[in-house]
Amino acid sequence: MAQHPVVATLLARSHRLGSDPRNTNYAGGNTSAKGVATDPVTGQPVELMWVKGSGGDLGTLAEAGLAVLRLDRLRALADTYPGVAREDEMVTAFEYCLHGNGGAAPSIDTAMHALVEAAHVDHLHPDSGIAFATAADGERLTAACFGDAVAWLPWRRPGFQLGLDIAEIKRTRPQAVGCVLGGHGITAWGATSEECEANALYIIRTAEAFLARHGKAEPFGPRLEGHQALPEAERRRRAAALAPVIRGLASTDLPQVGHFTDAAPVLDFLARAEHPRLAALGTSCPDHFLRTKVAPLVLDLPPTAPLDETIARLRELHTDYRAGYRAYYERYATADSPPMRGADPAIVLVPGVGMFSFGRDKQTARVAGEFYLNAINVMRGAEAVSGYAPIEESEKFAIEYWALEEAKLRRMPAPKPLHARVALVTGAGSGIGKAIAHRLAAEGACVVVADVNTATARAVADELGGPDRAVAVTVDVTSEEQIAEAFRTAVLAFGGVDLVVNNAGISISKPLLETTAEDWDRQHAIMARGSFLVSREAARTMIRQGLGGDLVYIASKNAVFAGPNNIAYSATKADQAHQVRLLAAELGAHGIRVNGVNPDGVVRGSGIFAGGWGAQRAATYGIAEEQLGAFYAQRTLLKREVLPEHVAAAVFALTGGDLTHTTGLHIPVDAGVAAAFLR
Repeated sequence: MAQHPVVATLLARSHRLGSDPRNTNYAGGNTSAKGVATDPVTGQPVELMWVKGSGGDLGTLAEAGLAVLRLDRLRALADTYPGVAREDEMVTAFEYCLHGNGGAAPSIDTAMHALVEAAHVDHLHPDSGIAFATAADGERLTAACFGDAVAWLPWRRPGFQLGLDIAEIKRTRPQAVGCVLGGHGITAWGATSEECEANALYIIRTAEAFLARHGKAEPFGPRLEGHQALPEAERRRRAAALAPVIRGLASTDLPQVGHFTDAAPVLDFLARAEHPRLAALGTSCPDHFLRTKVAPLVLDLPPTAPLDETIARLRELHTDYRAGYRAYYERYATADSPPMRGADPAIVLVPGVGMFSFGRDKQTARVAGEFYLNAINVMRGAEAVSGYAPIEESEKFAIEYWALEEAKLRRMPAPKPLHARVALVTGAGSGIGKAIAHRLAAEGACVVVADVNTATARAVADELGGPDRAVAVTVDVTSEEQIAEAFRTAVLAFGGVDLVVNNAGISISKPLLETTAEDWDRQHAIMARGSFLVSREAARTMIRQGLGGDLVYIASKNAVFAGPNNIAYSATKADQAHQVRLLAAELGAHGIRVNGVNPDGVVRGSGIFAGGWGAQRAATYGIAEEQLGAFYAQRTLLKREVLPEHVAAAVFALTGGDLTHTTGLHIPVDAGVAAAFLR
């Protein structure tokens, strides 16, 4: 079916507005359009409204993300509206107004669009508009900035009554093109899509200009001595040292993925005298504090404080934060309130270093940080021309623990087995490592793709979905500094590391008398020594996190099977196999499990086999290289070829959550080689 022209126009407007962060935050706000379509049942024209449904983002909105409702039924709800005390019931009533299958689930803001007598309505969360909305004298500022072109509406919780209030403004103030919603955002309207968009942008840009023209130079106060940002390299090293500790604290109740930013506005805010007072006031726009919690945790030490002292203070502040959040919950919770969802902070601010944000996945964590950056911009604007005065704490609680918000959370799909876990896989640019990276990502993990080949690592990271799912790092596992830098990149990208797979390796197949000391040293440097170095750095990170973890070694059937012409490779694989046992014994006290996988004959897709190992082994067995996979299969009990995906499945079996009490184990993935049975 061809797309309705009204829908095409609405989506184009939404994309333009949503693509500019000055207009609205990610997933914030909604747009709508009204028009006439043919009822497929009666064949008669019917008035419809298309409006962004619950969830989704304006910048990427698709037709499937629109709710489609009948206007006559929506407007009839005004006659049966039971009042503010029962307005949550109206969301259920919207379901009886859907046209056809209705599209996306209608959001709480549907009434705002339906009841306003305008063909097009935009509700947005621009920083400049929210600065007016949260200013102590926002009504006066709105009048001073816009005259009678934009109305002021005091804070009212989103819902049907807010829609009625905005409709009344539109009806009684025909000169108004929109309104500032106290503590919330802006709404604009127009007879055409172009007029509506122009009115929304007029409000946003005029507010920006007013703040720039009338705002004081240093709204956050003078600089705090000793709180200036550290130099970039030192700042990021400090952030990398703190990230696993902070992530561990933020994951006390629920596992979290982290995000770090040292954006200039964050560093400037934290270097100013007023930042403790303003941070304690919390955010205001409902979209903000639903993502960032009622307030952040703010470190009260300068960035030059000793690291151990900083960590100890963060632990103290975290204990205080949890007690404060529980007290906040208990102040306002009623018998009907949902259970407390967790008392850990979503935002942690470290002066001179930056902001750590947390969420159930990387995107959620990143967006939480973006929302707090929005909040900083809002505070700056409000403080520049007035004073920042967010909505009352009781109202924040009512939004955070709203039954409708709880219902939205319950509609979310169940988390995948490796949800909120961060994996680092060495040698992940090809073959077994690539297959492992793909499997772990498919099971919900964020993945750090580590490989000596930068191009292949980046290609795999792109295949996995880009920076919200995977990042690439260049790692020669013989280099301690490159390994340390890889883990710094991992913890700054995702907050920490939970699962490390030692897979990097090479193979040189020669008889004893032809094996040089250089051959021996190279094999052992990459696999035995490299695995040791990676595991040591992984253990440092995991111990700082305090969340346990998994180390998995991709060893080999050759670790226990004696074959010809393979002394260097097999000896180093035996070394890796015993590292599994040694580290399982040592790291168990920290909740870190160490296990291994012993593959055999993984030819297809293998970088090792393609790099000459395949030709060497084929020559050893007196067969053509292209027959090597079939040859290995025929010598097994199951007569099956082993593929990279089979090894990846074993890694997932060890780490996916079912084998929680297993450590020190080696799993053969060789299709059955009796001589390699573990005894």
